[in-house]
Amino acid sequence: MNSKSSQANFNKTYRLEIFKAHIIAILFSAVCYSSQINAKELEGTKALVWKGDIASKLIDNVDTFLLKKIEESVQIRNALSKKPDKEKLKRIIGVRDQRIKNPKIFLGNILATLPEYSIRLFKIQSFGGVSVEGFLIEPKNHEETTIFISDPDSLADTHRPQNLAANGHRVFVPILIDRKTRYRKITNREFLYRSAFELGRHIIGYEVQKVSSIIDALSDEGEKSVGIAGDGEGGLIAMYSAALDERINKAWIIGYFGARERIWDEPAYRNIFGLLNDFGDAEIASLIIPRKLIIDPSSAPIINVPRGTGGKPGKIPSFTLDEMNLEINRAGLSIGNINQYLENPARSHDAKLLPIEKLGDIQARAFDEINRHNQELLSKSAGLRNQFLSKMDTSSLDKFEKSMTSYRKYFGEKVIGIFDDKLVNPNPKTRLLNETDSFISYEVVLDVFGGSNSLFAYGILTVPKDITKNGKKRPVVVCQHGLEGRPQSTIGEKEHHYYKAFSTELAKLGFVTFAPQNIYIFQDRFRALQFKANSIGKTLFSIMVPQHQQITNWLGSLDFVDKKRIGFYGLSYGGKSAMRIPPLVKNYCLSICSADFNEWVWKNASTRSPHSYVWSGEYEIFEWDLGSTFNYFEMASLIAPRPFMVERGHFDGVAPDETVAYEYAKVRNLYSAKLGIGNLTEIEWFVGPHTINGKGTFDFLRKHLDWPIR
Repeated sequence: MNSKSSQANFNKTYRLEIFKAHIIAILFSAVCYSSQINAKELEGTKALVWKGDIASKLIDNVDTFLLKKIEESVQIRNALSKKPDKEKLKRIIGVRDQRIKNPKIFLGNILATLPEYSIRLFKIQSFGGVSVEGFLIEPKNHEETTIFISDPDSLADTHRPQNLAANGHRVFVPILIDRKTRYRKITNREFLYRSAFELGRHIIGYEVQKVSSIIDALSDEGEKSVGIAGDGEGGLIAMYSAALDERINKAWIIGYFGARERIWDEPAYRNIFGLLNDFGDAEIASLIIPRKLIIDPSSAPIINVPRGTGGKPGKIPSFTLDEMNLEINRAGLSIGNINQYLENPARSHDAKLLPIEKLGDIQARAFDEINRHNQELLSKSAGLRNQFLSKMDTSSLDKFEKSMTSYRKYFGEKVIGIFDDKLVNPNPKTRLLNETDSFISYEVVLDVFGGSNSLFAYGILTVPKDITKNGKKRPVVVCQHGLEGRPQSTIGEKEHHYYKAFSTELAKLGFVTFAPQNIYIFQDRFRALQFKANSIGKTLFSIMVPQHQQITNWLGSLDFVDKKRIGFYGLSYGGKSAMRIPPLVKNYCLSICSADFNEWVWKNASTRSPHSYVWSGEYEIFEWDLGSTFNYFEMASLIAPRPFMVERGHFDGVAPDETVAYEYAKVRNLYSAKLGIGNLTEIEWFVGPHTINGKGTFDFLRKHLDWPIR
């Protein structure tokens, strides 16, 4: 509806129709519009008697399902006896960039001199224009070298690296990206994580690389091995560094060790895609053993990112000694402290605080260097995707489809994350929602996965009344809502004018329509699901793909539906769905992406465009390593050779026209120039905002679902 007045009129009409439906239900039951339609529930289905908000129940069930899957992944991992895969750990934390060979240590002027040591700044080139900088605490005669990584919030008052120096250690103290907020209220660590994650990198991997660069420089000086220590966030980086760099001969981990089953509840910059499938802290520790590893049970820093900042809510966990011991025992370790690290009792020392006021622009420079590196990676990402897709064979349609099989498999397993669970009997449950002169609508619930991991699908089925028992089977359009939407949003029940009741309007044209409830609703509740899924290498679409598979299976079983003519049409987040679900649900014979199609990797990773998600509160939107695999052209290639259409309003703030045109030109080139099926793809530009236009797309549906103009 376009105004409050029209909405009021609609509501009055709606209430009147419901009233009429109750009064003359017996009369309608006597009129056979279809062998499967009556006034209570769809014939052949059970009555839907659920009360309350079914969408909310769906989110709760998905949450339970994912927590159970996390528990199962941990049980499987714990049962494995083989040593964890170091190369896999490198991949999932984004250790991919070539470090500079033979880097040199550049030293600044001495900032402070004590009887035991001096303090100065150092700088070492690391990778791709990124350097590692910090303090060098140097005794007059050093016996060992230690890299000490302080938590960003405790650097100002730490004494540990000074105490190491007082005991004969040359100590490098590299500076981590801090938790301050340069942009909006999003911490610097999360801000850089966002672009990096989309590009197959990670702030953890970047900082591990910096540690290795220090060791590279020391190796050139003849230092054969070094120790490492760290507290809080620095403890994380120190442990991962020791696991991956065998030149580190011992590690002292302070205030960071415990079970990671709730990693999804930690800040976004600790989100590692698929971590729990292979690694807990014990498994990472096992990559260090038999080298010396000391776990110090000191408290973790108190970090809590509240809701409403634009970033992901989360907190740094603090484990009790008993909780910590469970993971320590699993790793076969014991608790220690600085004395165990030094191997001799530590010398007492009145430590001088590090002169952090002398850091000057180092923190800002560290941020800017990684940001520039991310943007450089973004500029090269199209070339990586071309290389990734190099096995696509467009010499014939048959060869093309065969060549894309492995890419669909990769997309399903590595990008979306497909669960192994088998679909159960849908056990359809329905109830009458609305009835007019031209159509009848039902709420529908279908079982998807059963057992203790039960998952269901929910939506609204709308059936034209002129369907007869022996009539021609109808095509179906699955009409997908956007962010925070509901199926009701697409049928005109609520004042969501940008949907233009497209599910209802298509039913008036004679199409059967189904409007599913997708799971991107209730803000932080659904966004938390993404991080739970990510922890085991899954995504929100890992849930939605099997839901849509079950929906289309069931629709195809209805007597009045032609199972070969089921199309997908989604707006906004529904447009995101249009790019990700049809590639993996073959029951969809076409897909329409409305108000979303653009240069998606750029949209997520750019820090130079105001259109980018790095600035927004959609902190769940980032997908692991799309930069080198699947942008929207590559996703459209997985839909091909099925018909594919883009609906684009010139004033849609999702992206400027030129980036939409840039990405769609690749799609057009594939369909028209390479495959010779240019008639199967279209883009409609219209003067309007972020909305359904319902003109060119409706014609596209009539054409490719073989349904005449009525």
